[in-house]
Amino acid sequence: MRPMPSPVKLYTLSTCGHCTAAKRLLDDCSVAYEFTDVDLLTDNDRTAILDIVKKFNPRYTFPTIIIGDTVIIGFREHEIREALNIHGY
Repeated sequence: MRPMPSPVKLYTLSTCGHCTAAKRLLDDCSVAYEFTDVDLLTDNDRTAILDIVKKFNPRYTFPTIIIGDTVIIGFREHEIREALNIHGY
């Protein structure tokens, strides 16, 4: 995996095509990341994660991607690449 100066965290849904595309992009670029499929959590765990997501994205849309101090809502390949300083398509 390519070392990244900023941690990468994704809040996703297991059935979301845009979430899958974001994970695929990060995998293809050898970027280490953590993700949480919010829809697979139950009760208190889901509530706790949604409280975190709300701080970054009050509309609760997915994917919600956090790269260091940058928050990207949705699959926006250009913005993701820019935040990670990955060039080329």
